Amino acid sequence: MMAKPSIPKGTRDFSVDEMAKRNYIFDTIKQVFALYGFRQIETPAMETLQTLMGKYGEEGDKLLFKVLNSGDFLSDVSEADLAERNLNRLAARLCEKGLRYDLTVPFARFVVMHRNELTFPFKRYQIQPVWRADRPQKGRYREFYQCDADVVGSDSLLNEVELIEMIDEVFSRLGIRVAIKLNNRKILSGIAEWIGAPEKIVDITVAIDKLDKMGLDKVNAELMEKGLSQEAVAQLQPIIQLQGSNEEKLQVLRRELAGSETGLKGIDELEYILQKLSASPLRSTLEIDLTLARGLNYYTGAILEVKALDVQIGSITGGGRYDNLTGVFGLPGVSGVGISFGADRIFDVLNQLDLYPKESMQSTQVLFVNFGECESQVCLGHLARLRSAGVRAEIYPESAKMKKQMSYADSIGAQYVALVGETEIAAGKIALKNMTTGEQSLLSLDEVIALLRNRQETIKENKTIDRLNR
Repeated sequence: MMAKPSIPKGTRDFSVDEMAKRNYIFDTIKQVFALYGFRQIETPAMETLQTLMGKYGEEGDKLLFKVLNSGDFLSDVSEADLAERNLNRLAARLCEKGLRYDLTVPFARFVVMHRNELTFPFKRYQIQPVWRADRPQKGRYREFYQCDADVVGSDSLLNEVELIEMIDEVFSRLGIRVAIKLNNRKILSGIAEWIGAPEKIVDITVAIDKLDKMGLDKVNAELMEKGLSQEAVAQLQPIIQLQGSNEEKLQVLRRELAGSETGLKGIDELEYILQKLSASPLRSTLEIDLTLARGLNYYTGAILEVKALDVQIGSITGGGRYDNLTGVFGLPGVSGVGISFGADRIFDVLNQLDLYPKESMQSTQVLFVNFGECESQVCLGHLARLRSAGVRAEIYPESAKMKKQMSYADSIGAQYVALVGETEIAAGKIALKNMTTGEQSLLSLDEVIALLRNRQETIKENKTIDRLNR
């Protein structure tokens, strides 16, 4: 008996409607990336394991999908190797390649390999799938898309300013209300110095990063489990619970961290970013959040995350500054800063809030009914003109019953149905039926093109007005 078809766990098929929605997200993000001067690159789905291994920590290495060598992949493996069952050693013998885990490490490899062709600062964006051999669960997949934008070869904090503006613009266009959370790795290091535990920086920040999920008491308990004294934990409380405006928070930090050169440097950087952003105020909420501590082993300066305000979901965008992106590939000292939009979570947010504009579905604008060989020949000429004018148009392939053809028009979401029978051919006209209102008009081909162009322009104008009003 034939096996029932299936797909691997943690992967998904996307229907026509779902792809239209996803492309709306990707197109919106791409447009904003291009607006700020970012240019697109792509890297292979597979990288050498030499490129990937050791870049994500021990746990990350375990989540890499490894690709078996072609041909006799057991040729370099002895019976003793098999008997020993050392999986890491076996993988090194059996596999030379792996599916990319993220877009950042391949980008670092790209910069090093092509450094003589690039002009710095180099602004790139990349929208491609990544793969992780994680345990699938709700909201977590083994195959998913990342939408990254990075600037490398520049230390300027204007890059952070523009990345925040880009985040604001993307979510404004998508109609999602968000809060942008901002912090700085140097401030977190300064706090660890201030309480006399600089060596505990990772433990401290990993714990306070859980404040929203665990609550203050459990965070304090975890800090003491990690070896912090009761005095140090008590000293942290005003910082963990710091309230007020961004300016008030920075004033408190500047006073408390006065003895930490590193901490003061981080405060200066956040003040600079806030001051520059004041020139063009954001539509989104921007909040300094001292409990934000993403990727501490990776980021070295400003760090940020974005939370949707109207949906309970994790971070939908994140990023930050890193000082040595390419050092692991032999090109030290290339600073960078970047952000990554979580397309799959954004997809879920837009679905829950029903924010997809109808025109984003990109359905057929005009479906020509097929009345027979003679009529379809005339329709083919009309279709060529319409398509050259940028109108999405098609003809039903057979001269089936009218009910079947109209049912097809409904199923594909056609905006209009065009009827070209003997009467219309004789008059050089097209009977155009509006599938929303049911109204039918007798028009020339030029009038049909003008009508559809005006409709498209009206939609564009309404979208622009709507975006400006948000």
